[in-house]
Amino acid sequence: MILGIDVGGTHTDAVLVENFHVRKKAKVRTDNADIMASLLAAARKIVSKQNIGNIRRIVLSTTISTNAIVQGKTDRVGMILLCGPGLSPRHLTPGKDLFFAEGYTNHRGITVQPVNEKEISSIGEYFQRENIKQVGIVGKFSTRNPEQEMNVAKILTVEQRNFSLGHRLSGQLNFPRRAATAYLNAAVYDIYQGFVREVQKFLKELHMDVPVYILKADGGTILIEKSVSCPALTIHSGPAASIMGVLATADIQEDAVALDIGGTTTDISVFADGVPLLEATGVTIGERKTLIRGLYTKSIGIGGDSAIRIVEGNISVGPDRDGPAASLGGRVPTPTDAIIVLGMSSLGDTQKSFDAIGSIAAQLNNDIASTARIILDKTIAVISENVRRLIEEVNNKPVYTIHELLEGKKIEPRILYVVGGPAEALAPGIANLLGYAYKIPEHSEVANALGAALARTTAELTVLADTEKGELIISEEGFTKKIPHNFSSAKTIEAGKEALRLRAVKMGANINDLEMEVTDFQEFNMIREFYTTGKNIRARIQIKPGLIAPVPLRNQ
Repeated sequence: MILGIDVGGTHTDAVLVENFHVRKKAKVRTDNADIMASLLAAARKIVSKQNIGNIRRIVLSTTISTNAIVQGKTDRVGMILLCGPGLSPRHLTPGKDLFFAEGYTNHRGITVQPVNEKEISSIGEYFQRENIKQVGIVGKFSTRNPEQEMNVAKILTVEQRNFSLGHRLSGQLNFPRRAATAYLNAAVYDIYQGFVREVQKFLKELHMDVPVYILKADGGTILIEKSVSCPALTIHSGPAASIMGVLATADIQEDAVALDIGGTTTDISVFADGVPLLEATGVTIGERKTLIRGLYTKSIGIGGDSAIRIVEGNISVGPDRDGPAASLGGRVPTPTDAIIVLGMSSLGDTQKSFDAIGSIAAQLNNDIASTARIILDKTIAVISENVRRLIEEVNNKPVYTIHELLEGKKIEPRILYVVGGPAEALAPGIANLLGYAYKIPEHSEVANALGAALARTTAELTVLADTEKGELIISEEGFTKKIPHNFSSAKTIEAGKEALRLRAVKMGANINDLEMEVTDFQEFNMIREFYTTGKNIRARIQIKPGLIAPVPLRNQ
């Protein structure tokens, strides 16, 4: 059995899966002040003394890292950037405690300027005075030689200080994105550590000793203890869970749009020929462009619990949430209350919904039913318009799926898959405005938990062979070894696959479920004075994201 739990901002959902069939499912309200209480409440609804011994793994998805960033509740981070020449520092501003330090490695990984130990020590004294315990260290070409990043960390090493090193988080070039990734990784480190501690308490409370995985932004899983050093990878875990949930419950073959309509936000994702799109370079969090590998998704501030207000004589829906629906004791009317007034749901105290929508109707000199209809139509219109914009945005750049680049592909969806609590009420109207057919997959109300439960463990790394220097580098592993001058591209890929195999198993992958593929490959001759002196070989290799189960799932 597999226990899948999605800790959302509004609800915590759980499913129990046995032999790829859903046995039980549950939904409880999330207590953001006590995550463990939410985990326990959801688990206890479906875990009993009779079945607890049969659970072999637990998979979680959570919005805790994303929400902390969006709400500005992250830790203070000290950043040290080893820029060298060529890029204006004004483009690199990840946080206010930022230092541009001496030390430069060129694009070949050759040290041009050494690190200034005295300067780094002085920066460390500043961090000590300001009680800054999270430090990000990024060199421009550290993926080609991570030595300077590691040296800076060694100089700064003191008790209680944690380091986020750029080369460990991504082997890709793009200095600004790597700096942003390291910053965010450091910013959510302590918050994520707290979440992991809560999960450990949760396991003790249930008297369970099974492996626990967390869902990453790319729709793959990682053992939770291995994720502690790289919490940034769990950013966008929630939206990734909804995409994997749709994959698990719908047999998608065509271009399609999927919506996960929650209490606070609606997540929009796109499929090309049935395959989820991927952020080609990395996901964007707020204004920060990162190298965090993730599924292509857009979150908008509208959901079942969005606050309804009158603004300049017109109804406004969201983007904020001010508690649950009025029917459940909330302070302001919501789209959920409108749905209840229109007879599409009987959640909670229906009279409270009528009273809440009535307060809006009175301000507009309108009747309650018509006001509820206006609220619902406006909610549908906002979501539909955002879908249109996203499709236009996708079609204005190259289309990357989780498996490949689709040259010249134009996404033309004709079907809409909708999951989440308000799906039944909103899907028909959204589909009508977009001109799509629509489907609400089975288990749609707990799709995120199901997607997490059935996701495959994934991993990715970049391997670089420089035969002129005689070096093979796998930066994410901090690995460098000597190679002969005649080292080939085939041997480079073989070495990368072996390293990826070991990395994936450490992250919790099944050794028999490692479907590897090369997603990027480049080979250049190194020329000096008209003679070839060696080769520069680069390859990016991944474990394919996907599910461990056949699709679509059904109840048994």
